[in-house]
Amino acid sequence: MTLRVAAVQHDIVWEKPSENFRRLSPQVEHAVGGGARLVVLSEMFSTGFTMNSAECAESLEGPSYEFLVEHSTRHGIWISGSVPTRWDDQIAYNTLVLAGPDGNVLRYKKIHPFSYSKEPENYGAGTEFLQTEIEDVRISFFVCYDLRFANEFWELAESTDLFVVPANWPGHRRAHWKNLLQARAIENQSYVLGVNRVGEGDGLGYLGDSSLIDPWGEIMFSAASAETVLLADVDEQVVANTRKSFPVLQDRRIGETGLR
Repeated sequence: MTLRVAAVQHDIVWEKPSENFRRLSPQVEHAVGGGARLVVLSEMFSTGFTMNSAECAESLEGPSYEFLVEHSTRHGIWISGSVPTRWDDQIAYNTLVLAGPDGNVLRYKKIHPFSYSKEPENYGAGTEFLQTEIEDVRISFFVCYDLRFANEFWELAESTDLFVVPANWPGHRRAHWKNLLQARAIENQSYVLGVNRVGEGDGLGYLGDSSLIDPWGEIMFSAASAETVLLADVDEQVVANTRKSFPVLQDRRIGETGLR
């Protein structure tokens, strides 16, 4: 069964959620009009990659949560993006929120805060993965800097058809973003959807390069540096056939057994 996914590559007005909601609504509606069943926004889609967690972190059911749930239930889709969120322990986390068509919400706390930008000083680190199934496609979610840690993708590979990675990845490390997305797809024989922002935020420039990579490492779509909505179909049978015909994951298991 196929799942149509949409990458909403968008600019972000710095630390102004209401303005970002206004700008994003028609882009989400465009994705829905194209048949998307899963719509993915960027990391910290409503604020930009702010370290001002004291001011910008929302409650678990704050305005960004409400925006996602409103669109998921109105359009009957799944929609995700990450949000600076203050949890019950009063620690802020960079939290991916996935809202479903029935109003249910799943969350993932970014496991690897980005120390280069002092994220660990302002946000806690998560400890649990998020995996779910949407229309027979098994999906695992990560956020931005997590992309660099291949071992965690490996851990989830056999139960994943599609990895989703929203990001705020700056343009001066553009080659890293593009090559790591492709590497994660090739080594795990899975689809990888990377959704990056464009524009400028807090003095950094973002070039987008949102991409969907197939299980053979082929680029199904890739954007340049403008706002756009990209759509494509993900087919879990393609993943199964790839792994059957070229058994990399099986050989990885054998290698791991041999090293013990």
